[in-house]
Amino acid sequence: MNSRRDYRSSRNALFDGIEEGGIRAASSYSSHEIAELDNDRAVDGLQERVNILKRLTGDIHEEVESHNRALDRMGNDMDTSRGVLSGTMDRFKMVFETKSSRRMATLVASFVALFLLIYYLTK
Repeated sequence: MNSRRDYRSSRNALFDGIEEGGIRAASSYSSHEIAELDNDRAVDGLQERVNILKRLTGDIHEEVESHNRALDRMGNDMDTSRGVLSGTMDRFKMVFETKSSRRMATLVASFVALFLLIYYLTK
């Protein structure tokens, strides 16, 4: 809800005063002077809105750059882990190619499982 309120307030800051007529006619001003003052106010209001939009787009750009850097790091980490897993799978293939290696791997795995079982039972 807070973000919706922020959105409305920033939207109001951007677009308030557009419908309003600006300066009301006074007897001492000519219509040309009134139009000039209205135009000056409109230009000032537009300049403020442009500055707000510039800051907003700058913030969005920084956020996008930050996310792109994070995604690049994550992609590099995934590539590294893929290489490690590929090497591990190659080693497992070499171990299981011969029958004696398979028997040795089964023996080691059973000892590890037995150790973990005893560890959790005594804990």
